[in-house]
Amino acid sequence: MSTRETSTADDPIIEGFDQLVAPMIGGEKPKADWRIGTEHEKLVYKRTDHRAPSYDEPCGIRDLLGGLEQFGWQPVEEGGNVIALKGADGAVSLEPAGQLELSGAPLENLHQTCAETGRHLEQVKAVGEKCGVSYLGLGMWPDKTREELPIMPKGRYDIMLRHMPRVGTMGLDMMLRTCTIQVNLDYSSEADMVKKFRVGLALQPLATALFANSPFTEGKPNGFLSYRSHIWSDTDSHRTGMLPFVFEDGFGYERWARYMLDVPMYFVFRDGKYIDAAGLSFRDFLDGKLSVLPGERPTQSDWWDHLSTAFPEVRLKSFLEMRGADGGPWNRICALPAFWVGLLYDQGALDAAWDLVKGWTMEEREALRNAAPRLALDAPVPGGGTLRDIGREALAIAHKGLAARARLNSSGDNETGFLEALDEIVASGKVPAQRLLDAYHGEWNGDISRVYEQSF
Repeated sequence: MSTRETSTADDPIIEGFDQLVAPMIGGEKPKADWRIGTEHEKLVYKRTDHRAPSYDEPCGIRDLLGGLEQFGWQPVEEGGNVIALKGADGAVSLEPAGQLELSGAPLENLHQTCAETGRHLEQVKAVGEKCGVSYLGLGMWPDKTREELPIMPKGRYDIMLRHMPRVGTMGLDMMLRTCTIQVNLDYSSEADMVKKFRVGLALQPLATALFANSPFTEGKPNGFLSYRSHIWSDTDSHRTGMLPFVFEDGFGYERWARYMLDVPMYFVFRDGKYIDAAGLSFRDFLDGKLSVLPGERPTQSDWWDHLSTAFPEVRLKSFLEMRGADGGPWNRICALPAFWVGLLYDQGALDAAWDLVKGWTMEEREALRNAAPRLALDAPVPGGGTLRDIGREALAIAHKGLAARARLNSSGDNETGFLEALDEIVASGKVPAQRLLDAYHGEWNGDISRVYEQSF
């Protein structure tokens, strides 16, 4: 989740609807300027007892962030606490229970993306070595209760932690116990955004299946392959889901802005602090009627903040975020952006991907989204067959899309090699969670602590 540093002095008051659609319009870029921004989270634990470290303890999260400064990262503070880092490779930030996230820089190709990921993992492992800390690439804590997890000192998280139980049963699990891989991608026009958004939403269950990696809760199998994805089904219905309106005629920037106006607020940032506005209306804010700031009207930064508080399967800001994948190891952190870049950044691939899904009804898309967390590649798809069948076709399209981009590394290799991890998953029919379950029921003999052998 994004981190605000300061209130901006030069921050225009929103006077009209055109300012609400301006961030999306401003995101338009010619194809030559399209970039890839990859985000990935990891679980942090103490090697001695597998405990999640607190922020303040010796060699806790604060010290991990401090240790990363030796690599050129600059601290970002809130309330006197370092809660993020910024640098050439983007930003390092904290999720609510200390999950460590890299929000990577916007890069031109997947070779750069994977190198960035490698640098980050080398850095956090080097700091972890000194502190007796390691990292897990899973979609969810496999053995921790909510009560066993620490809370990071970030104002927006305090507000969200209070609000989540009011609007769903699993929002606290989303905040405290889950990890994801995401990729942020560009568009050239409103029509290009719409097509990419629709393909991304329709095929997000496939990403959920391919990256399914959260089969355990509190030490036992939970009946799902991506429990992280299931958690989103009862987090907050006002700001999650498959967004039927995206597939309706006339969808575009204005419709997205109107959707965001209907998403209840979380907070307003003023003078370095977060003011609790959970459940209040941004429409009232526009009219100067926000109860926590009577008479004030929102600035452009307030709107940018609000755009970051919706969590559907695909999200639009000044770029599109693909949000359906569980956390995972290095090769899958590289594979997630490869999958979506291959499908969405070549026009022939985008057209072919749309042909795969354009005949599906909203009811069929919803059914697939609901089935994928439990069944993964075995989930039935519209017209017969399973997600594994769609996976074969989608990966073939992604391979062609990446080959057509012809972005080569110094050895002359294109970007298709980053899909190998997914090719293997589809060929075997077994997603990562199923391999973990096989180990749990087999060589681990039901000992969940063996999962820590999967560390980065």
